[in-house]
Amino acid sequence: MQISKDADDPAAGAVAAGDPHTSAAAAAVLADGGNAFDAVLAGLYAACVAEPVLCSLGGGGFLLAQTAAGKNTLYDFFCQTPGRRLSVDDLEFLPVHVDFGASRQEFHIGMGAVAVPGMVAGAFAVHQDLCSLPMARLVQPAADLARQGIALAPLQSVILEAVAPIFQWSAESRALYDSRLTPEKTLRSGEHFALPALADLLEALAREGAQLFYRGDVAQAIAGASRDGGGAVSLEDLASYRVLRRRPLARRFGETEIFGNPAPASGGPLLAFTLGLLQDAPVAPDEWYLPQLVQAMGLTDQARQESGLNEHCDDARVTALLSESFMSDYLAQLPQRASKVGGTTHISVVDRKGNAAAMSMSNGEGCGHVLPAGSIMLNNMLGEEDLNPNGFFQWRPGSRITSMMSPTLVRHGDGRVLALGSGGSNRIRSAILQVLLNHLCLGQSLQEAVTAPRLHLERDLLHIEHGHTARALRHLSQAFPAQQIWPDRNFFFGGVHAAAFDPRDGTFTAAGDPRRGGSVA
Repeated sequence: MQISKDADDPAAGAVAAGDPHTSAAAAAVLADGGNAFDAVLAGLYAACVAEPVLCSLGGGGFLLAQTAAGKNTLYDFFCQTPGRRLSVDDLEFLPVHVDFGASRQEFHIGMGAVAVPGMVAGAFAVHQDLCSLPMARLVQPAADLARQGIALAPLQSVILEAVAPIFQWSAESRALYDSRLTPEKTLRSGEHFALPALADLLEALAREGAQLFYRGDVAQAIAGASRDGGGAVSLEDLASYRVLRRRPLARRFGETEIFGNPAPASGGPLLAFTLGLLQDAPVAPDEWYLPQLVQAMGLTDQARQESGLNEHCDDARVTALLSESFMSDYLAQLPQRASKVGGTTHISVVDRKGNAAAMSMSNGEGCGHVLPAGSIMLNNMLGEEDLNPNGFFQWRPGSRITSMMSPTLVRHGDGRVLALGSGGSNRIRSAILQVLLNHLCLGQSLQEAVTAPRLHLERDLLHIEHGHTARALRHLSQAFPAQQIWPDRNFFFGGVHAAAFDPRDGTFTAAGDPRRGGSVA
């Protein structure tokens, strides 16, 4: 989608998100004269209704923000480990399996999988620093949706069905998410879905502020559910939660500067490493380029292990990972072949002033328990294997959980800006990488770059999405014999939502990923 707008039009801007209700809420705020940060918060709240598996006030996320003045800030409001570890025998922690159709993945749920949520604190920190409209205006679209209800989108029904073992775990969750038409099934496409308790909570938050969630009645409810249900999150954990403002990780790539999510998140540094490997590679639209791309993905996974980022991600290890001496060993291997439905979504917004917002949010897959105050499904971040690479119950108390979420901004020397990001668990960085290469190197339009077929390498198994040429498949088979070929474009490969602004002619461009309900406004 491409829209040309008068630079003086206060409604000028572009939004890309994972559902039409999400993008419409953000667009309505832009139309009221709000900036990109107002709009992204309105989209966040709406996503809690329209994308209920992927986004919840019980989860966390990141915002990569660029102001019109050119200042870049990464807001880290991801989930945090509790302040103390309990005995495994005292925790409710249960395995469940999610079926992608061509792949299955194990997750863990229960109150013992819940980490300290950061979503509400993040929204209020962003509002304080960057927004222009009152919070009551920003929650209004979501509160209206939650109270009146929506017809559940087909994709959201598919996601719910995939995670049915989680969303049907407790009676409270079944009351909200079970189908009224098909017994023992989750909500079907088109069924009415409402969360009136969430509407009440959003409006109360707008009146009372984040303290309601972290020190007030909601905090009491979370801590009580944790104490009585086999969890580790306490009132002290909630009261001490803080949003962290970080300097984004910056890397030159060709004629652009790319900003990403820094440590302790690992997705941004690993994406920067792969881009570094491909910086001088001949990226061309032919079958020879794809094996080299997959090799770079595989080398990045090796580098993650060797650098220690799989154990702990901090500034020192990221500096070592991206150092010329460390990278040179991997560059030498590149010319030849070396011997999760994830509960994540993304919103990108750009506005007429040059503000850009790339926000990635996640609730994991949910812990299976719904908090009555607000009908909030709490996260299961302590039960995500990819977020606990040293094994479950090995986390450090009171520390930020690492994440693969990689909200990304691309800034050109002539002022053009691109905001993008993706859901998809450990497929996030491979999805963003391929969209960047398609757009920046192969010259594809933003929508072409987003919808092009993807690849993903995981533990020497190459996942190949439908749409590659027969010649490309032959070359990939020669280099990577262990393959999983997917018969269509699939949710598994992430969902990149991107929005761009060109100040030279006032043109806005937005692209939503059809794999994950992409919607633009």
